[in-house]
Amino acid sequence: MRYRVITSMMDMKSVPAENDDSKVLFRIPFRHTVTLIEKTSSKWWRVRLLNTDKEGFVLANELELIDQSTEKVADILIPNFEFAIQGGLDTKIESYKPLGDPSIPFRDLTSVESKLASIHQIIEKLNVSKSFKYEKDEADTYCNVYSFDFCFFAKVYIPRLRWTDKAIEELEKGNEVEIIFEDTVRPLYSNYIYEWFLESGEVYGWQKIECTDELQEKVNTNGGVGVIIARRFILDKSGHIVVVVPENDTEKAYRENGKVIYPLQSQAGLINYNYFSENRKDWWNNQDPEKGYSTYVFYYHA
Repeated sequence: MRYRVITSMMDMKSVPAENDDSKVLFRIPFRHTVTLIEKTSSKWWRVRLLNTDKEGFVLANELELIDQSTEKVADILIPNFEFAIQGGLDTKIESYKPLGDPSIPFRDLTSVESKLASIHQIIEKLNVSKSFKYEKDEADTYCNVYSFDFCFFAKVYIPRLRWTDKAIEELEKGNEVEIIFEDTVRPLYSNYIYEWFLESGEVYGWQKIECTDELQEKVNTNGGVGVIIARRFILDKSGHIVVVVPENDTEKAYRENGKVIYPLQSQAGLINYNYFSENRKDWWNNQDPEKGYSTYVFYYHA
């Protein structure tokens, strides 16, 4: 049976923690998948991190059972990867891995107030407007990287990697597949993240929203996470994804007649913004065949 991690990070230990000689072998990120080996007690289970040889003991209450009858195999078997050892906000190395910086907070789900406050703390720590990791270069912009990092610390899932076709063939046969970058897994860019939201977003707790006013209201009221994602007319060109974040005393969405027209957003892209709203207007409605977007969606996660 397969289970998914529901805490921000789960410690895998050498023996159950009641033992004095227990030590942390590995820290498994939120939303990753493990295979149950043995229910050694009601509290501690022995598991193996999927697609790896890492085995150990974890707290049972930090896992949820995956319903394999309703989820696609490629979604259940999220490419497991370790936290970036060499990666960080000052480098582009290992940008496909979760940041392991302990100073970056996770969204605090204790209350609405704690959710709202911790989201702004995440934005402050990631500091997309200044961090080298998200700066554009000659090859690319990094909206997908920033959105992945933000959502990871906000404890909601969007994909950063996708399995290659040959890897999916093996997964569908019931085999496990080693993570080899650019061989068994590849980066998932914004145009294809758009498709993922339509195909799999609801399975991961995302709700499609019809308008910007409703999206901002939900984010503000509940301390949740919003995204706007747009697919290019020309699929070889990068689409775009931004996160929609709660308003506070200093950062506001743009309204007309009391309705939100341009939500409060945070992005990496040609220009990186910790916060913006009116200055990029409704960028997702750009209909330029060369530079614009053929379609877009709004999604919300509590």
